[in-house]
Amino acid sequence: MAERGISRRSFAKAAVAIGGASALAACLDRGDTEPIPSGPDDLSTLPRRQHAWNESLPTDEHGNVRTPYHHLLLYYDYGSAETAAGGATPTADERETVENTLRSLERAYEHSNDGLLFTVGYSRRYFERYDAALPESVDLPRPDALAPFEDPERDEFDVVVHLASDRADALLEAEEALRGNRETANGEEMAAALEDVLRFRERRTGFIGEGMPAERDDVDGVPDGAVPEDAPMYMGFKSGFRANQATEERVTIGSGPFEGGTTQHVSKIRLHLEQWYEQDSRSQRVSKMFCPAHAQEDRVEGAGQNLGDASGASACPAHTTDARENGVVGHAQKNTAAREDGAPIMLRRDFDSTDDEAAGLHFLALQREIGDFVETREAMNGTDANEASGAVGVRHNNGILQYMTVLRRGNYLLPPRDKRALPRPS
Repeated sequence: MAERGISRRSFAKAAVAIGGASALAACLDRGDTEPIPSGPDDLSTLPRRQHAWNESLPTDEHGNVRTPYHHLLLYYDYGSAETAAGGATPTADERETVENTLRSLERAYEHSNDGLLFTVGYSRRYFERYDAALPESVDLPRPDALAPFEDPERDEFDVVVHLASDRADALLEAEEALRGNRETANGEEMAAALEDVLRFRERRTGFIGEGMPAERDDVDGVPDGAVPEDAPMYMGFKSGFRANQATEERVTIGSGPFEGGTTQHVSKIRLHLEQWYEQDSRSQRVSKMFCPAHAQEDRVEGAGQNLGDASGASACPAHTTDARENGVVGHAQKNTAAREDGAPIMLRRDFDSTDDEAAGLHFLALQREIGDFVETREAMNGTDANEASGAVGVRHNNGILQYMTVLRRGNYLLPPRDKRALPRPS
């Protein structure tokens, strides 16, 4: 892998996207001045909630949590194709193998952006191999289209592992260890590998952070040189404002055998940014991402860092009013309708991607119930705005809908940490 003339961050993103032993070797050869911090000897000090990341992540001056720069989604099915077809269920020994693998990673890497953060989730298809049903406290439907203009494929792999770190070398080494291609991870001996029990199916990659999308504008769907240099995401604006995110407590399942867990939705989305950057003006982009008032009053500077800890969409006029009066509604403006007692119900940890050599987004959201995601997605559809004004179409002038195509959708249960290894439904 060539590295001359490539920035450290560009090199790291390319290495994560390529993956495998050669990419890891290139990362290690290039080297980092700081060692990767190791995990604790006493694993009981780690959070019971798999999704409890925020206290281990840095925040900006406004208290907004900064998610790690590099991400991997690894998809698996249980057992071999033959045993899966036969309806086999995991054994106690297999659960122990998976748990020992995950504990090895926790000992190898600090639970932080400088080390490694990860979750393990399970699809409804995984649980359907059991005679018992999931408890009523778990809302985990099969994924489906959520708008009349969508036709996504269902992601129904049994297992998804989400790995995140600021260190590309940590991410790649952890992946190789999980897949049984390394006997150690960050100097820690691996007790086992996931592929001792699970069958690897697919990997997806991504990144998020100021300047990172601009460094990767040489893919389909992004006009050359169009992405602002300070933008943390391809569409040019900041997301993940603290006031617009549900808390980890809010998205946690509060009762039943999976108390302390959460549900996760992952969409694979293709971005189409030619019109976004080449035809739409800066004012139009602000109107569609936030609301027309933000554009009219010039509220957004650059990527929106000046907005502090909130997008300010709650101060926008009602989106149906803007539909009638301005013929356009904003993405953030519509989503304020999906709240409970004025507070957000979904926690986003999404990231951009160059998978398939095209600009994309892996929209990863945590919520207590998948129904909370569905409610938020229905608000994003803006059907009422479309009905209020002929100028707002099903997708045209309706937030950012026309700039993305949902390719795949998947729903998963993230059990609490003590039940994360091939869980039974109850």
